[in-house]
Amino acid sequence: MSWFESFVLGLVQGLTEFLPISSSAHLRLTAAFAGWHDPGAAFTAITQIGTEAAVLIYFRKDIVRIVSAWFRSLTERSMRSDHDAQMGWLVIVGSIPIGVLGVTFKDQIEGPFRDLRLIATTLIVMGIVLGIADRLAARDEVGGKHRAGKERKTLKELGVKDGLIFGFCQAMALIPGVSRSGATISGGLLMGYTREAAARYSFLLAIPAVLASGVFELKDAGEGHVSWGPTIFATVIAFGVGYAVIAWFMKFITTKSFMPFVIYRVLLGVLLFVLVAAGVLSPHAGESAG
Repeated sequence: MSWFESFVLGLVQGLTEFLPISSSAHLRLTAAFAGWHDPGAAFTAITQIGTEAAVLIYFRKDIVRIVSAWFRSLTERSMRSDHDAQMGWLVIVGSIPIGVLGVTFKDQIEGPFRDLRLIATTLIVMGIVLGIADRLAARDEVGGKHRAGKERKTLKELGVKDGLIFGFCQAMALIPGVSRSGATISGGLLMGYTREAAARYSFLLAIPAVLASGVFELKDAGEGHVSWGPTIFATVIAFGVGYAVIAWFMKFITTKSFMPFVIYRVLLGVLLFVLVAAGVLSPHAGESAG
């Protein structure tokens, strides 16, 4: 991998990690369209450490408060009913599904799941799911001609059951094209949470999973065509760009809908199917390119 490739892929990772459009799919597609090698699951997992570092800094006050309350709850019974302490447990519970499924399906994630036809399918299907969830949220917020708006849930109403559902939604992002934020936000909206609450828990829930995945894949960073230098460079680029995207996205969702992302996902998925069907792209383009 050249330094230019690592710069572009780091930029793509930072731009797409927190938007509901799938960073893993865009890394895969960037390589396919450019005729580069597929950067692979190890490169993707390690560069995600950069974007998660951006989450740690952006949500640092929330994280410090949650971690502190969680540790205190281990020894102080009175702290166990504290919302922040409970959030700590809920992040742990919600991380279980992706941990179990990630280890179980590791070979599929690094192989068959990276087929461009599967990516096109997940882009479209999950785009439609996000669109439906977004419309339901908008209907509750605005109400209708003959009904008042419905108040949606905040994170203070999050329990173990919903935490696990969030976790299984996050685990779907093991398939490129699904999108970690897209799946968890869609799940949250369908369960009746506000856009802001769903997005915030999505970002917090991703921290243990992404950091663990990145550390687990460190051993493979220097294998094949991807070397340590370009991987670290891409990770740094992903951190800087990712931080800016988080700040923009959290403001965007307070007043805007997810429909622009829905339209983008569906159009990209359809375009990908057309290119593969026309023979312009091979379903495995990029895997042996370069």
